[in-house]
Amino acid sequence: MSIKRLANARQKTVGAKQTMKAVEKGRAKVVYVAKNAERRVTEPIIKVCQDKAIPIEEVESMQLLGKTCGIEVRCAVASIIED
Repeated sequence: MSIKRLANARQKTVGAKQTMKAVEKGRAKVVYVAKNAERRVTEPIIKVCQDKAIPIEEVESMQLLGKTCGIEVRCAVASIIED
């Protein structure tokens, strides 16, 4: 999978809180995690993803992930969701 899929997704979450909610509710189809994000932010989400067998993709930086999501700030975690 590629980060381009996230850029083109019609529905996505941006940020740790929104992504965690989507993962817990089973709405997240794939989760993107920035390699340089703080582990205290990403570890809980990664653990839940592993428990629920949700694929995790690593992104080079928080800056790239934020830009891909269409925001002007850095982003640690994002996901593609589906209703």
